[in-house]
Amino acid sequence: MKTRAFKQVDVFTEVPYLGNPLAVVLDGSGLATEEMQHFTNWTNLSEATFLLPPTQPGADYKVRIFCPGRELPFAGHPTLGSCHAWLEAGGQPRGEHIVQECGVGLVKLRRDGQRLAFAAPPLRKGGPLPEDDVALIARGLGVARGDITAHAWCDNGPNWRGVMLKSADQVLALKPDAAILAGLDIGVVGPRGKVGVVGPSTQDDIAFEVRAFFPGNNGMAEDPVTGSLNAALAQWLIGVGLAPERYIASQGTALGRAGRVHVERSGADIWIGGGSVTCIDGQVTL
Repeated sequence: MKTRAFKQVDVFTEVPYLGNPLAVVLDGSGLATEEMQHFTNWTNLSEATFLLPPTQPGADYKVRIFCPGRELPFAGHPTLGSCHAWLEAGGQPRGEHIVQECGVGLVKLRRDGQRLAFAAPPLRKGGPLPEDDVALIARGLGVARGDITAHAWCDNGPNWRGVMLKSADQVLALKPDAAILAGLDIGVVGPRGKVGVVGPSTQDDIAFEVRAFFPGNNGMAEDPVTGSLNAALAQWLIGVGLAPERYIASQGTALGRAGRVHVERSGADIWIGGGSVTCIDGQVTL
């Protein structure tokens, strides 16, 4: 074991403890996969990341992303939080964009004022869900099948199934049934008032309320703020004309958080951005 630089970062918020926390080990060299997984499980957070020297040309750093029980090829809040920690520790990008190497390949990031944003990676699977899945999800969410107004595969590493309900209030009222939804990663989105081109960050500017449900140790777990899901939702919703090319999504409300995900299509890229705040800065023995 050795002492390694460590940060705990709150992501998709500019106010500490209102976003989604992430453990970042800034030097993962020499650690076996099993050691990374064991530490991740011990943190009791939704994800932990380990920064390493890049192995692909053009990358500024490499990150390995773990959640309890498994390694992920990509995840959004770990991407933003890891980049925030890398820059704060003195990292210098080689080009105009910061380039992260991870399981899905190279991911571009940019500074967006006080926020960071990543370019959404390509979907591994898109298009409508099978009707049997939609009916099952409706039962598991406790809503009528007709309340699901649109649906799609939202697989960009995590195998999300996305559904849209009629309103944000309906999304916030959900009490999913873990037995019915066992084994499924579900992203639920609902419009909040009129959807249009939105400005910086007041409640009236929120276009959608988002919730993310997935299998947990004690039934169905809920993620506070989910970058991968919001990236896939944006690709789906903007692509089919259900969302404007620039909007803000709220997530975490039902958990007492106030996550804000800033979405913008620019050219061929859809950028997913948010604030990050370092809450713990120190060392860890690993």
